Amino acid sequence: MTDHVKLRTDGEGSMVDVTPRVQECVSKSGISNGIVTVFCPGSTGALSTVEYEPGLMKDVPDALKRIAPDELYYAHHETWHDDNGRGHVKATLLGPDISIPFTDGALTLGTWQQICFIECDTRGRDRELVVQIIGE
Repeated sequence: MTDHVKLRTDGEGSMVDVTPRVQECVSKSGISNGIVTVFCPGSTGALSTVEYEPGLMKDVPDALKRIAPDELYYAHHETWHDDNGRGHVKATLLGPDISIPFTDGALTLGTWQQICFIECDTRGRDRELVVQIIGE
């Protein structure tokens, strides 16, 4: 089964907890046990799990800035004459998808673990994540 999650981001470094919406997709599917994959079409968005709390909401973007700083030269800017080369680098390192097992219709996440979309682009974006569910 395939579903979608729509969201709006505030731009680079914004993080959105999509766990409740992914759980809703699993519940709607009628599948009890299986795997749900969440995928971000686009090359400047990423998915991960994180403890979705205020400290990490600052720490994760700060760490990504240290990995791909604003002030570096990115050859990508020459290709499209834009400013989001660092966003592509960050998203490439984090990855566009995540797979989570579920049992008895419930995501098998740890106590402090949420599914998080991380915006790596330099501007806010409307995103539509693809949620694909397989199982029995």
